[in-house]
Amino acid sequence: MASLGGAMCSREVEAALLRLEETFSASLAHVNTRILQPLLLADPEPWEPRGREHLQLLQQLLRSSQQLRQLTEQSLQSLLKRLHQPRTTGLEALPLLGSADGVLQVHLEYIESYTSCLVAQVFQQVAKGKREHWLAQCRPLQKYLAGMSFEGSVDAVLGQALCQPLAQHLQQYILLLLRLRDTLRKHHPAQELVINAITLYGNLQSFLQQALDQAVATQALGHSLSSRLKDALCTPGHRLLQDSQDIPVTAIPLRAERVLLFDDALVLLKGPNIHSFDLRLVWVHPVQDRCMLRVVTPEDEFSLCVRDPQDLVVWQWKVSQAVCQALRGKKDFPVLGAGPAPSEPPACRSAAYTFRTKGHLCRATYEGEWYSGRPHGKGTLKWPDGRNHVGNFRWGLEHGFGIYLVPKAIEDKFDCYKCHWQEGTMQGYGICEYSSEEVYRGYFQAGLRHGFGVLDSAPQAPQPFRYTGHWAKDQRSGYGIQEDGNSGERYIGMWQADQRNGSGVVVTQAGICYQSTFQADKMVGPGVLLSEDDSLYEGTFTKDLTPEGKGKITFPNGFTLEGWFGSGTGRGLNTQGVLDTAALPPDPSSTCKRQLGVDAFPVESRWPGVYGPFRVFMVAGCPGELQEALLGFHVQRSRVPRRAQDYLRCERSCLEDEAGRMEDALEELLCHREPAALQRYLQKALNSTWHPLGKLLRTLMLTFQATYGGFGANKHLQGMAQGEVKQHARELWAAYRGLLRVALQRKGQALEEEPEDAETRDLQVHRLMLPLVLPSFYSELFTLYLLLHEPEDALYSQGIASLSLFPDSKLLEFLDVHKHLWPLKDLRLTSNQRSSLVRDRCFLSATECLQKIITTVDPREKLEVLEKTYGEIEATVSRVLGREHKLPMDDLLPLLIYVVSRARIQHLGAEIHLIRDMMDPVHTGGLYDFLLTALESCYEHIQKGGMRLRRLPGHWDLRDLS
Repeated sequence: MASLGGAMCSREVEAALLRLEETFSASLAHVNTRILQPLLLADPEPWEPRGREHLQLLQQLLRSSQQLRQLTEQSLQSLLKRLHQPRTTGLEALPLLGSADGVLQVHLEYIESYTSCLVAQVFQQVAKGKREHWLAQCRPLQKYLAGMSFEGSVDAVLGQALCQPLAQHLQQYILLLLRLRDTLRKHHPAQELVINAITLYGNLQSFLQQALDQAVATQALGHSLSSRLKDALCTPGHRLLQDSQDIPVTAIPLRAERVLLFDDALVLLKGPNIHSFDLRLVWVHPVQDRCMLRVVTPEDEFSLCVRDPQDLVVWQWKVSQAVCQALRGKKDFPVLGAGPAPSEPPACRSAAYTFRTKGHLCRATYEGEWYSGRPHGKGTLKWPDGRNHVGNFRWGLEHGFGIYLVPKAIEDKFDCYKCHWQEGTMQGYGICEYSSEEVYRGYFQAGLRHGFGVLDSAPQAPQPFRYTGHWAKDQRSGYGIQEDGNSGERYIGMWQADQRNGSGVVVTQAGICYQSTFQADKMVGPGVLLSEDDSLYEGTFTKDLTPEGKGKITFPNGFTLEGWFGSGTGRGLNTQGVLDTAALPPDPSSTCKRQLGVDAFPVESRWPGVYGPFRVFMVAGCPGELQEALLGFHVQRSRVPRRAQDYLRCERSCLEDEAGRMEDALEELLCHREPAALQRYLQKALNSTWHPLGKLLRTLMLTFQATYGGFGANKHLQGMAQGEVKQHARELWAAYRGLLRVALQRKGQALEEEPEDAETRDLQVHRLMLPLVLPSFYSELFTLYLLLHEPEDALYSQGIASLSLFPDSKLLEFLDVHKHLWPLKDLRLTSNQRSSLVRDRCFLSATECLQKIITTVDPREKLEVLEKTYGEIEATVSRVLGREHKLPMDDLLPLLIYVVSRARIQHLGAEIHLIRDMMDPVHTGGLYDFLLTALESCYEHIQKGGMRLRRLPGHWDLRDLS
């Protein structure tokens, strides 16, 4: 019986809801037909600006009223179905319960449209001179508007007729829903829906009252303002939240006469001037121990002062809530300050703003992240002249990575700067693609190219070039290399103010190489000129490389000509001097002494612009914000032309990922400090494209290739290159030590060892770093060794060719190898077989072992191959003798010559000299040094062997040797 009684009560409530919806639907119908539709026809001047605005507001009000009536009809139909078919239609099917959020949105749109008409004083305009007409229209609504008064102005009556039905309807909704809640069982499925609807409609009732209060206050504001101010401030989109005339406040130092807080702006009135501040970009901070609020905006900062602390609380609360509402971009619901968002506005925000004050941001529009009134974080700047900047900002200035576009007069042409910025200027590493199609990759300081950088000309430029070197204040200054694509010349040397200035070496495509002093891009004073045939000229010469003035020529055969040189009237060279033919022909190895640039450019001072940023990075503790700026970043290097300035992107890894990987690298470094583990770690780091050591190595490879690779490779630069590789190894070891120091400091530790002395450092460099670094430079370096030792290797090749004609036994006899050391069991074949099968079979294991010397780059590994070759020779001899035997030098040398001749290693002279130059000093005077000296002796003997064979007696006729 109790449940039956509850059901009956529920049906009574639902019936009451049905009657309520019927009444409200009827009232809306009368409102639409008797008031809103006639109002649309009664607007006096619809084509005037104000008239058009009123017309649009009335149309919006009619649409929202029709939507509200349509929703009410749907609710009415659902209630009818519920009452007639209670078993098939549950409470959740009622829109006012199951779709309460949708019902709420329709009500909010009607409230917004209605209050906009109030603010714009639409009803006042349409009611002028038609009091009796509108009163007659409103009287039929009396039965739907209980307690409605027809006293007062017509606009007030119209406003009441359009609002009171909704207010009464909401009030009745809440009462009936409360009764419905009480009739439902505790665990009824619709219990939660009813409670939610009660809350929503209760909030809607509160919101309606707040919206009406704000609209009335905004409407009243217009009466206290001049016509111009009223038109600017009392617009439908504005709602007045607080007026300084109600709660006094003073703005200093602006001395504003009145302070107005709207739902989207803070407005200061000073005479006829309006200072309006977008609330999304207003930060308010109370001043401690003072009745004052500090207000921060993008371009202004002022204070709001009050006398009463309670007034300060009100202003601070209202401004803060208004800022929160503006940031959310919609009206607060249920009431201002009571929404789900926090009461304190966030310090970090996103918004757009156009700057007005002077400076480099003047007239620029910034859209992005803000902090305390300043662009801070990621954002975009756009100027009216087409300039764009996309990137990171800090405290109002460009800071961090950013892409800056500067349009040019030529259509679709602009300069693109993909750089790092510091406090508004380019600072650190960057890539600039100019409208001329030149590309610069390098470092900046104070917005100018400064430090190390590479400048490439356009691919189709009339005078193509590439400069790799140092810059100062946007000009080439310091040590640098420039290639001239037309002439094929490469200049290596010093620059100043974009001109060659100081010592310089020029390498031509024809193989000529000269060193001189330059001043203002011109040679001055004497120099050294080396030709392809190793002729050496010391003195003064012209720019077309013709000797002129006092000088000395040393010819390849050793002759010298010293005197005065000049150009004759015809062809040829005129000279007055002394020709000395008494000198002996120089040894081929003497050309090694003819090296340029070694003394002119000290190796430790050639590339400070590459090492310097890395040292700064380490001294600073490897911070994340410097990692890209000092070590570069990955970007698209395509020269595909961009058609629009929207092409603002750069392929680069996330800075947070880079910082995380740096942390991992330092952690890993601490775990690999033992020699074997350290070698593996260094190899991995140097091969990595993101590790600092790997990035530094790749930059050094770039400089090395620019100096010694390609058509500019010249044998007279071998000394420079060899010393440079060693210096890079030393610098990379110092870089590792710096990273280790940073890793330990982050753990609160310090390096246990004492600072390295020069001897200890050199041992570590040659033992650990140089073998790992050398492969990166080996191609260019070995090419220089090949060119430098080409004459010696040519004689060596002749000797190998001659010795290869000997069968094994004849060659062993020719080399004076003692017969008891011959591996005779390898020769047990018939005389007819020896010619085809026995040849090259003696000491085969040693020969094959020695051939492996060209398969490795590391000098130590090459020496180990030589040691194993020596071991194979001794093992073969021991097998022949039937006992272990140690070979003395007199026996080892001819056997080693035999093995070398059979191994037929090309460019052995270049290999030997590279090993000697790059060998670890610790091996000097040891076994490796002894073996290398023995190999050098073999090399020299084979060079002379070709000459000896030409002078052999008749019984050594080569035709008989085979």
